[in-house]
This record gives sequence, structure tokens and C-alpha cells, in this order.
Amino acid sequence: MAASTFDAILKDLKNKVYHPVYFLYGDEAYYIDLLASYIENQVLSDMEKEFNQTILYGRDVDLATILSNAKRYPMMSNYQTVIVREAQDVKDLFKRKKKGGDEEVDDDGDESEKDILADYLNKPQKSTILVFCYKYKAVDKRTKAGKLVEKQTVFFESKRLYADKVPSWISGYVKSKGYRISESAALLLGEYLGVDLSKVANELDKLMINVAQGSEITSALIEKSIGISKDFNVFELQIAIASRDFLKANRIVNYFGANPKSNPIVMTLATLNSFFTKIISYHVFKGKPGVNLAASVGVLPYFLKDYELAARTFSLEASINVIGLLHDYDLRSKGVNNLNTTEADLLKEMIYKILHPVAVPA
Repeated sequence: MAASTFDAILKDLKNKVYHPVYFLYGDEAYYIDLLASYIENQVLSDMEKEFNQTILYGRDVDLATILSNAKRYPMMSNYQTVIVREAQDVKDLFKRKKKGGDEEVDDDGDESEKDILADYLNKPQKSTILVFCYKYKAVDKRTKAGKLVEKQTVFFESKRLYADKVPSWISGYVKSKGYRISESAALLLGEYLGVDLSKVANELDKLMINVAQGSEITSALIEKSIGISKDFNVFELQIAIASRDFLKANRIVNYFGANPKSNPIVMTLATLNSFFTKIISYHVFKGKPGVNLAASVGVLPYFLKDYELAARTFSLEASINVIGLLHDYDLRSKGVNNLNTTEADLLKEMIYKILHPVAVPA
């Protein structure tokens, strides 16, 4: 079978078109979990699930156990479902033991031992719906089974969404739930929550609990529910840093110190690290022919002006130095070379050093 899309797989499932093996893999867990959850909750009735549904976890089982479950026949049902969560932790999924007992990848065509997954993929149990949820790792296509996965299963790669695509994803998700969100609010959430769609969807679901169906998710609601102040947030801090507005930066840092639960230093450091990494990308890609600068930096065109300003303030060398400073303060916030300095004081000290770099003698 050819690789399929999320929408195509879900459409087939809703139309009760089932296949013997689903292999769902990739860096974005959100779509993998959605498909697996749909199969778990919708394919069988509650009565059928009691005898015909098996949930396995990769760390707890080996391949032989998985296939032993898959080869059973359903009881009083047309199908049984076997769902392997965290399948990337099944140690022998794409490995074989050759003679001598050493585990090696089957990359030389040696048939000294049978590849039991390959055998099953070639002749799967038609009444079983076997689902592999294989996250954060690539399929090893050097193995016989790895090559067959793409040909013999419903094969879906769930790719991580680029940061600049998250705000539009947020808008689409909110609309699909019957709500509205302004572009600025979607941009703020996208920058704040990052690219983990499971986390983003969870936060959006919590927001929507607090508003009537059809209402708009506003910046005020976001501030109240998630703790992102429209005036005192890490993105305003980025703008203050980019323009060397020490007074504004200091006010924001003081606000963070007074509200540490809503503004943990680890999140501030991570966001600033991403910000300066993008400034470095701006320096590297600016002026190169045929380059889409916004895409290369990893931001929406709307935000490119912020990085243009920051690049004027921080040279390539200065930006690299700030990355080193951020890493140093990340360690200090975790107690390395720091006995009793509070997170609030560490943040103030770090921002001062970013905005007042010490010149290094030539």
C-alpha cells in the first residue's frame, strides 16, 4: 500500500473500511494518537471490546507477543483490535537474532533466521486490526520488515509542523470546534505554546470550556486562562531586547519575578534561545538568491520585521554569544555553579548582560 494521509485514513475508518495493519510513525505524536484513539474507541462496540481489544506498550512486550495476540481470532465479533502504543520501544521490532545470538540489522539478505514481522506483514490476519504507534524514530528500511511496512500496511508519517504554520493550524482547529480566534491571538498562542500540537490542542480545549459556543477566544481570555499577559510576556521581552529598550525589558522581568508560576524561567530561556537562533538564521540567509527568508528563518512573514530589527541590534557574532549566555543561565537555574541566587535575580542579571555585552579586547 502507498503512504496515506491522516484525512484519508480517518475517512476510511469512519466509513468502516478497515485494513489488517496500520503503521503510524513520525515526530508529531498528535495525529498518531488521534488515529489510534479513533480505532480504540470507535471500531468495536463496548461489548466487543471486552474480548477483542488488546492495548500493548512497547517497553513491556516483544514482537512475538504482539504477533501472538494479532493471530488470534475474534470472539463474537468480525474484528479484534491490537494497538501497540510506543511501538518504537519494542526492542526487536526491526532486528533479528542471527546465529550466535547477536542482534543485528538485517541489511545483507541473510535468511539464517526468519523475520517474523515480515512474515506476518506478507500474510496478516484479516480479522485483526493491528496498529503500531511508532513515534519519534524513522523506520529502518534496511531490514526486510522495514521495507515491507511501506508496501503492506496503511503507512502514515506524522510530520512535525513548522513553527510558522502553527498559528494557522490554531485558527483551523478553533474553527473546527465552532469558535473564533483573532489572528493576533493565534499568533501569540503559536509563539508561546510551540510546535507540540498535543500541547496546543490541550490548551485550546481548556480555553474553549470557558466560552460559549461560537464565541471568540480573545487575548484577555488567553491572559486569564494561560497567564500570557498582552503587555508582559516573553514576546514583548524579545521586542524590548531587539530594540535595546532596557526600561521595558526590566519591567517585564520584574513582572516575571512576581509571577513565577505563569512565567517559569525554563520557558523564558527556551523561547529566547529560539529567538536568537532565528536571528542567526536571518543573518545566514539574508540576501541569498532564491531564498524565502521568512521560511528559512522559520517565522510568518508578519514577524520578519521583528527579526530584521533584532539583526540590526545583534550581529551574527553577538547572537552566537547570547546563545552561550542562555545555556549558561539554564545550567545556573538548575543549580550548577549557583548556590542561592533566585530565578528572578538570575533572569535580571542575564537580561542586563544581553543588553550590556562586555567588549572583548582584540
